[in-house]
Amino acid sequence: MGITNAGKAAMPDLVGDVNGINAFDYLAVGSSNTAFAATQTALGSEITGNGLARAQVTPTLTTTTVTNDTLQLQKQWTASGSETVKEAGIFNASSAGTMLARKVMDSSHALTATDTFTWTHQVVFA
Repeated sequence: MGITNAGKAAMPDLVGDVNGINAFDYLAVGSSNTAFAATQTALGSEITGNGLARAQVTPTLTTTTVTNDTLQLQKQWTASGSETVKEAGIFNASSAGTMLARKVMDSSHALTATDTFTWTHQVVFA
C-alpha cells in the first residue's frame, strides 16, 4: 500500500480542520494492476458495478505500536456479476474525492455472482 501525495497533503487539513476536508471513510476496488505511484489520484480502473461499487464504511482504530495508531477500514462486497479485483483504495467521497492510499494486490481475485470479497485497509501512523 502506498500513501498518495494528495493523501499526504490532506492530512494537515484533516487534523487541523483547516479546510473542512471530509474524512477518509470510503473504500473502492478496481481491476488495474498498474504499479502504485504517489502521484496517482484515482484507482487505475475503478469497478462501479456488479455489486462492487465504492462504499462508505465505519473506520475503526487498532494498535500496531502505540494504542490507536492505526486507522482500519473494512468492507465486504457481494458480487452480482463477474469482475476481477486487483486494486483497492481509500477515498473521502462517494465519487471522485481525494484518494488517500492505493494498494495493488499481490494476486487478482476473480469473482462471479454471489461471491464475496472482503478488503481490510490499514493506515499506520508511525
